[in-house]
This record gives sequence, C-alpha cells and structure tokens, in this order.
Amino acid sequence: MTDHPHPLSAEEAQALAQATFDAMWPRDRTAQALEIRLISISPGRATLAMLVRPDMVNGHHLCHGGMIFTLADTAFAYSCNSYNKNTVASACHIDFLAPAREGETLQAESIEQSQSGRTGVYDITVRNQSGKTIALFRGKSYRIQGEVIAGLQQAEVPARTPL
Repeated sequence: MTDHPHPLSAEEAQALAQATFDAMWPRDRTAQALEIRLISISPGRATLAMLVRPDMVNGHHLCHGGMIFTLADTAFAYSCNSYNKNTVASACHIDFLAPAREGETLQAESIEQSQSGRTGVYDITVRNQSGKTIALFRGKSYRIQGEVIAGLQQAEVPARTPL
C-alpha cells in the first residue's frame, strides 16, 4: 500500500484511486485516441478494455503487438498511480501468447504484486472477450516527485466525478 501519515479507510482509498484516474484521464491523449475505456479502478489495480479496430491490425491482419502493449501499459499506469503519487515505468516486459484479431475486445487487468519504497511490481494479463489470455505483461514502477492531483491532502479525497 502507500505510505500515508494516516492510513486511509477502504472507502477513502477507493475514492482516491478513482479521483486519480479522473485527473489523469483528460491528459491521456493516447488512451483516448485508442478508445481505451475504464472497466474498474481500485488501489493498486486497474482493468481497461479496447476494441481492436481495423487501423490496429498489422500486415498479417492481426492486432499489432504495439497496440496490445499500449493497452497493458495503460492499465499498468493507472494501477501504479492509484495512490496519487506520480509513478512511471522503470522497466516492462511482455510475452505474446496468442493473436488478437480485428473486432475482438481486449481487456487488460493490472494487479500490484509488490510495493516498497519508491518501487513496485505489477502483473498485467490481457485477455480477449472469450477469456483467452493474449499476453502477459510485467511492469516495474518507480515513484518520482509530486502527486497526480497536486496538493491533495488525504482528508480532501474528492467524491467521484463522472467522466
């Protein structure tokens, strides 16, 4: 979990995760361009989905690996920033296990495995709408200075705002 001077209640931690998503989303032009959408967000976790569009396929008429990587990386970003601490990737690795095809909806679920000091480890599973695993992604995070929502005090966790 995060290193707050006073621990957050489960409700406050959830509200903070949602508020952090709501603050990051308007600035996330790549996710918006790819029409990635939020399925769920919670402390240390995020699930996002993306429809494989015709402009996302490669010369084999399969979803381009870079699109799958971007979906997984985006879920990673939202899960590791869910504590309102600016966090970036320090390393990541992806294994492509099965092809994804045009018209399929891919879902990337990011789960925090470890969080200690400034570093964290997150596992992201990308599945198609049938539940078949398409890719496994592991991201390592590093906390940098600042907050996603600058100056937010834990007592000021805002109520959820609609997108």
